[in-house]
Amino acid sequence: MRLDTHDHDRDGAGLKHIYPVVSRRAGGLSIGINLNPNNACNFRCVYCQVPELVAGKAETCDLDLLEKELREFLEWVLNGDFMESVVPEGSRRLNDLAFSGNGEPTSAPNFDETVTLVGRIMEEFSLIGQAKLILISNGSLCEQEPVQRGLQSLNQIGGEVWFKLDAATSSGQERINSYTGGLARVKKNLAACAGTAPTWLQTCLFSMDGEPPGREERAAYLDFLRWTRAASIDLSGVLLYGLARPSLQPEAERLAALDKAWLEAFAEEVRTTGLEVRVSP
Repeated sequence: MRLDTHDHDRDGAGLKHIYPVVSRRAGGLSIGINLNPNNACNFRCVYCQVPELVAGKAETCDLDLLEKELREFLEWVLNGDFMESVVPEGSRRLNDLAFSGNGEPTSAPNFDETVTLVGRIMEEFSLIGQAKLILISNGSLCEQEPVQRGLQSLNQIGGEVWFKLDAATSSGQERINSYTGGLARVKKNLAACAGTAPTWLQTCLFSMDGEPPGREERAAYLDFLRWTRAASIDLSGVLLYGLARPSLQPEAERLAALDKAWLEAFAEEVRTTGLEVRVSP
């Protein structure tokens, strides 16, 4: 195993729930926590890199197995030769642990218990304040009570949420994410999320059928951000990122990465809303 930013293989470490990646956004090592080894998700994003993706939710996580895998992997990273033997120079720092993986992590019935467990292990390894705990989520379940409990635990140890918003029109969300819940529901979930834990909006931008996001979609996105300000939703900022790895969905051949100049130009438009913006081409 040798890590690089173009390979986020969830099976690279030979474990069920834990996988390492070198993240271009993190600028270092990110330890992924995969609660969806069944490849099930309630979204189907056209750029998704999960093979054999199916509609559904995560199974109940085996907490004993998760604890065993995470403890052993952290020992290797922090006290073994993992950094020198696996991670390229320039990225040999543990930036975060991230609930991500092969589907929507908050769909695990015991999601809140997994957050509590990971937080306890991070505390025992003296990682609180040294590495972030991040939830990468489509946000669709944030109003549910178990998810709220998980967000509260995340907040207590200084973690944060990256809340997916790839489009701010219902048609755009259906086209990109196969999401049909509507913008009103997205707004309610975002308010519930940001009101409980620090929250960034994360947006994947790409060309589809040779065209970047059009004027109507860009305007709707900016209007959505202005709404968050008017509604006093306290966002940490906006994460704009492009395609770094090929999609494994049927639309793959229709997608292409946007150049850095396009992303930076749109970032400047987003900054007019008063929000911090970070760009990862």
